[in-house]
Order: sequence, then structure tokens, then C-alpha cells
Amino acid sequence: MGNIGIWQLLIVAVIIIVIFGSKKLRNLGGDLGSSVKGFKKAMQDENQQDKTESLDVKEASDEKTTQTKDKEQV
Repeated sequence: MGNIGIWQLLIVAVIIIVIFGSKKLRNLGGDLGSSVKGFKKAMQDENQQDKTESLDVKEASDEKTTQTKDKEQV
């Protein structure tokens, strides 16, 4: 009862094309693709920013450790 076959999907696709038209669906697909591409780019930018921040924190920590060792040696 819950199974959807290929014929039901084809009928739904034809009805959607008749209602919206192929040009509007093509524009909708392009807009959706652009949105996904923008989302992926934003995620990559955020990951790179996180990596840069963690490197900055690590470098600051290393500098403090070096300064502490220098003070201990004096």
C-alpha cells in the first residue's frame, strides 16, 4: 500500500510539468543548484576559518610556553 511505483512517479511528473511548465521548473532547478553551491562554499569557508583560528590559538599557546620556559631558565 505504501509502495510508489515508476508509473505513479511518471504521472506525478507529467502533472507537475503541465501545471508549472518546463521553463519554470528549469529556472527552479537552476536556483536550487545555485543555493546548494552557495551553501557548500559557505561551509568550506567556515571550516577554513575555524582551522585558521585554531592555528592562531595554538601559536599563541606555543608562544606562552616558550616565554614561560625562558623565564624559568633565567
